[in-house]
Amino acid sequence: MGDTPHPPGRPIQGVREVTATLTALVRSARQELLIFDDPGSCLGQCIPEQFLEFAGACVRAAGEQSWHDSGPGGRARGRSSAVGVRRIVPRHGLAGLSYPLPRDLPGRARQTDSIPFKMILVDRSVAAVPLDLQLHYHGLLLIRDPVVVQALVRTHQTWWDTGEELPTAALPSPGGLPGHLRPVLEALLAGLTDETAATRLGMSSRTYSRRVGDLLTALGTTSRFRAGAEAARRGWI
Repeated sequence: MGDTPHPPGRPIQGVREVTATLTALVRSARQELLIFDDPGSCLGQCIPEQFLEFAGACVRAAGEQSWHDSGPGGRARGRSSAVGVRRIVPRHGLAGLSYPLPRDLPGRARQTDSIPFKMILVDRSVAAVPLDLQLHYHGLLLIRDPVVVQALVRTHQTWWDTGEELPTAALPSPGGLPGHLRPVLEALLAGLTDETAATRLGMSSRTYSRRVGDLLTALGTTSRFRAGAEAARRGWI
């Protein structure tokens, strides 16, 4: 009988296990992160906001970290290199988000009509793909098989080559409205109650109230009634 083939990946389930695995995976990056992401897919899925913010924090930390080559005896040679991030998102997944948009995170981001699945791939050697292909929160498959990983690298490259850079016009100008506060401003302008707005934006009432406070501070007012007029004066709406 021949050798039993190794499974292509190891399933990880449970919020704690998924969080720990993703944290360790991203921290292990030394050269590159290739990402398929659909931020809008998390809306209305009853996923704790802490997990959503954790995901963004992981990518941000990876893009900002640097590593040092080690010489003989483990001594650093002094040369550092930042981890490169290439992130692909679908156009429909950029609206109504309550946490940082892909363009607010480190590295480069492109948009395409769709993505095949969500994925985080580190240094072209290990990948994390959701068990349901949509949300890492529901569990993931940790893939180290070199053939499968190489296929995922090629898939990401194909989507990247056909994608478009996120439009620079969407970037906030100095002194402009921070991207994560725009949905809050739109909710205020729509006259939504705090409870309704928080539910639609997929965040807790406490977090929504805090962001309303941040918005009013950014507008230089304590009045929700005046917030709309001030936002219009500044050209934010």
